[in-house]
Amino acid sequence: MNTESIPTLQENKNIKAYNTFGVDCMAEYYARVDHLEQLQNVLGQLSISYNRMLILGGGSNLLFVGNYGGIVLHNAFKGIEVLDEDAGRIRIQVGAGMNWHRFVTYCVEREWGGIENLALIPGRVGAAPIQNIGAYGVEFEDVFESLRAVHLKSGEVEAFDNEECRFGYRDSIFKGALKGQYLITDITLILEKNKAPDTSYDSLSNHLMDQGIHEPGIEDVFRAVVDIRQSKLPDPDELGNAGSFFKNPVITSGRYESLEKEFGEVPGYPEGNNKIKVPAAWLIDKAGWRGVRRGEVGTYPHQALVIVNYGGATGAQILEFAAEIRSAVFERFEIKLDPEVNIITTGDQDWKRLLIN
Repeated sequence: MNTESIPTLQENKNIKAYNTFGVDCMAEYYARVDHLEQLQNVLGQLSISYNRMLILGGGSNLLFVGNYGGIVLHNAFKGIEVLDEDAGRIRIQVGAGMNWHRFVTYCVEREWGGIENLALIPGRVGAAPIQNIGAYGVEFEDVFESLRAVHLKSGEVEAFDNEECRFGYRDSIFKGALKGQYLITDITLILEKNKAPDTSYDSLSNHLMDQGIHEPGIEDVFRAVVDIRQSKLPDPDELGNAGSFFKNPVITSGRYESLEKEFGEVPGYPEGNNKIKVPAAWLIDKAGWRGVRRGEVGTYPHQALVIVNYGGATGAQILEFAAEIRSAVFERFEIKLDPEVNIITTGDQDWKRLLIN
């Protein structure tokens, strides 16, 4: 056996550097894995009884509340491979441990369209299908074909197509029925050549018009998205955060009309079946929480949906702050906000209880 393929299983590893909130968290065990043989070897080493296992990518969508009693497997699978292509489309396979934005940049540079609206979303490629990431009118599922993943108990590689992933709004089977059971090794996307990009999202189309761009290409949209995101969102390397903390709630059209009667013009986006998606940032802002700070925790002044760690905050303090926001929004609008961030608690703690469900 190649000993280099066996990763070191480290005990009591501080993973503060591996979560973008920058909170201290001690993992009972930690291993970095970057290819299949290595992963299967480390799974074979687990002779101790491990009841908890966490797959860690870029740590950009996690909030650790306390230490992690279990094993953290750090997904570092890399590589990009073109599987096939023709004049109009390309099938591309990419390792789950790659940086998502760098992958988007790679595709835009080659004029492969479909994910340019998803530029600058933090995290690794493997998180994209788990979260079904989306931005500026585009959802990950729109370009997704399939993925491969390793079952953590059996060590077997399994494939999942688009339908089997059961995508929903910021959701998939890997956040539900199969949560914590698989490590995604790679994904396959179908991208298009010479395709007109999606500019249907108001803030994106307005930004392009302000720049005097009336027939934007893929790179134009990519740069516009980067500009918009950088103007609104803090860099995690400078200010700890995990991007949008809450999902945008979806309400009935009747409830939306009631809100407009009570509060005037309310932004909303049709979701079908008489449902309207309301921006959580607007609700938080109108509830008076944009730019609020409690010690080392606060909402970002330029984007109320982002909770930031100004330095030294614990996961518990961030969660308590989020609970205050959630309560304030419900008190004013009678709308419950659900976290988009994955909240990792210790033992049998229940984040729903902690967030005053």
